[in-house]
Formats: sequence, structure tokens, C-alpha cells
Amino acid sequence: MMNADKVKNLIVAPSPHVQTTQTTQSIMRDVLIALLPALLVSTWAFGWRVIGITALSVVCCVGFEYLIQRFVVRGASTVGNLSAAVTGVLLAFNLPVTIPWWIVVIGAFVAIAVAKMTFGGLGKNPFNPAIVGRVFLLIAYPVQMTSFATDAFTGATPLAAMKFSPVFAGAELGDLFIGNVAGSLGEVAAGALLLGFAYLLWRRVITWHIPVTIFITMALFAFFVAWGRGWTGAALWEFPMFHLLAGGAMLGAIFMATDYVTSPMTVRGGVIYAVGIGALTMCFRLWGAYPEGMSFAILIMNATVPLINKYVKNRRFGVK
Repeated sequence: MMNADKVKNLIVAPSPHVQTTQTTQSIMRDVLIALLPALLVSTWAFGWRVIGITALSVVCCVGFEYLIQRFVVRGASTVGNLSAAVTGVLLAFNLPVTIPWWIVVIGAFVAIAVAKMTFGGLGKNPFNPAIVGRVFLLIAYPVQMTSFATDAFTGATPLAAMKFSPVFAGAELGDLFIGNVAGSLGEVAAGALLLGFAYLLWRRVITWHIPVTIFITMALFAFFVAWGRGWTGAALWEFPMFHLLAGGAMLGAIFMATDYVTSPMTVRGGVIYAVGIGALTMCFRLWGAYPEGMSFAILIMNATVPLINKYVKNRRFGVK
């Protein structure tokens, strides 16, 4: 038994006990840096309006959070941690370049006021705020949210073209990789998003488990669907690659599904969560009403995270 002096010096504190030099602000700054390549490619593809939409979304998200903290919650301002700015960029990346400015403002309000601050702010929201904003806008304003025609791109998005085509006739994989296709601001350049993924891994902001598991699940799902349809040759292999590069697969898997607050706490839980996202995304894409399904899949799996955290835990130290 420990003597009385040792017991007096024993300090018991709540978790977490592991300390790090990372802060919320530094993590969010790294996410913003990782999103820069996609922003640059999107600007090259669609023009300077991309910068205007992104700036408006960021300003509105930061402004709404400040006002709610100042006049409703009456607590210390949290806009300095840059989480609202990240939400603003991600929301903008889920919008078409033709979106009216007032819809951007509404989306930012829903993302911050409804999906984030209603639950108490950062760390307490059960659903990813940017995705909530995007899904709300998609349901409320489906025409504006699915209008992608510009001077540069006049056809449907690759996913929409595939959705309503009796056979697989997707866009060139190279065009999907470099961003030479129609789509939302942050969905058009898989290569730029992968560059951001590499940066986040290098900075140890995220781990590879959730994004890679989503990619593998989607690829296997698409492969077996193509195989079941009797496809052979190039189409059998291009179909999985098409689904990985098209739409919001990269953006959702890398930057939204990995959100600390709304994803599981353990690696095993993260894998289960990621498999669910990948499978649901493919189900929505192939048999749902909308060509895209990543946002809906992430929201559904966000709702399962408390259950995953309850039943999938790391083995406690010293327990066999």
C-alpha cells in the first residue's frame, strides 16, 4: 500500500492524458492549406466566381458563429479556431459555380446556426455542419443545386450522365483527375484533393484508415456490380475508378468523413464507419434518386457514431 504522503501527491484528472503541440487552430489551418490545391484548380476550371462564392461562404459562416456567440450564447468567441472558416470552404466546395449568392448565405446559416451552434458548438455537433448545409440546400433548392452548365461545361456531370445511361459511358478518367468536367466547386479535381490528402497525412492531422477504407469499399462494390451486369474488359475496371474519381467521393472521404467530432474514436470503429459510407454511397449512386450519394451516406453514418463508440472500444490497459 502507498503511504499517506504518496497518496496526497497523487493527482487524478479526467482524460485526455496524452498531450500534443497540436491545437484546434493549427489543425484547421492545415485543413485549409490542404484545400488550397482544389480551390486553385476549381478557379482555373470555372473562373474567378469560385473565389467569390468561397469567400462569401467563409465570411457568412464566421459571421454567423460570431453573432451567435456574442448575442445568443454570450460566451467567448470561438471564430479564432478557424473551424467556421473550414466549414465555409467545405460548404462552398459542395456548391455549383452558378449558385445564387443568397442561397450561399442560407446554406451557411443552416450549417452554423442549426447544425453546429444548436448543439453547443465545436465538439458537440453530431453531424458534419457543411454536409448538413449542403443536403438542406439540395432538398430546398434542387434546381439551383443541380445546375452545372457554364460557358466551359454545357453537359451533365459525369455521375448524372452515367446515372441515366443504359450502359457505362463515363467521362475520361484523365479529365476527372485534372478537373476538366462539370460539377461542384470542390468535386472536379481528384488529383488536387489527393494532394491535400497527402499533406494531411504528412502533418498527421488525419490517418489513412477512413478514406482508404471508403475507397476500397466503393471500388469493390462497383467492380462486383459491373461484373454482375456482365461487363468485361476495360469497362469492368474503369467503372470502379470512375466512381472513385467522379463526384464527391474524394472530397467527402478525405475532408468530411474524417471530421474528428463526427467520426468514431477507434481505428476499428472508423473502419466500420467507412465501410458503411462506401456501401451507402454506391447504393445511392446506383439506385437512388440523385446521381450523388456521398453526403447522405456520411450523414447516416454520423448518426451511428455514438453506437459504434459504445460497442467498439480499444482493450483497456492491463485487461486480457
